[in-house]
Amino acid sequence: MTTSVKSFNRQTLNMDDGSFDKKQEAKAGISNMHSDTLEWIPKFRTLFEHKITSYKKGMRHADGMFSSEEKDFLLALGATPQEIYDFVEDWCEDGEPELEMAIAITKIRRDYFLKEQQGQYSKIAKNTDLFPPREASLAGLEWFPRIIEKASANLRGELPVDLMYGCGADRRFLKKVNVNPDEFLQRVWEAGDDVGHIVTLVADRSKT
Repeated sequence: MTTSVKSFNRQTLNMDDGSFDKKQEAKAGISNMHSDTLEWIPKFRTLFEHKITSYKKGMRHADGMFSSEEKDFLLALGATPQEIYDFVEDWCEDGEPELEMAIAITKIRRDYFLKEQQGQYSKIAKNTDLFPPREASLAGLEWFPRIIEKASANLRGELPVDLMYGCGADRRFLKKVNVNPDEFLQRVWEAGDDVGHIVTLVADRSKT
């Protein structure tokens, strides 16, 4: 994932004005009508495939890659154009994550958005400098504290635009411990404040 073109800066966006709240409520209402269905997945799959074509044609920033209608669709899922752009970029450049993994990660974020946040967006984005450093370790594994924080921020919709959950370094860590990105994200949700629950999964898988 490159970070040179990040056009949607949530860290500096004022999310407290009334018009934004009204827009949130409207989009959340659309999403809530379909909270128990998978009707969004075919549309997401088509959108993703179209954006791969756009990227290969030279489109290199999230804001210009998506139409207003497409942005509204992602908003109703609890997703952002930048998140999907990052998936598309890494797929085109690295061959992963695959589309089905992007769908699985987006589904978990959508479920969290609807069930835990009741369709209401967080008004903050965590500052990049507040994430654990790359060399920080947990259970003897470097990167472990950082990916936990990234997954948690991704669940809450608070990931800064210059970080991606499921980036190359995340994928290398998860392959090392034999855990899929969507599975790890789901475990972070289930664990809440119990980091030991996450450590148990990673420790068990690392033995296999």
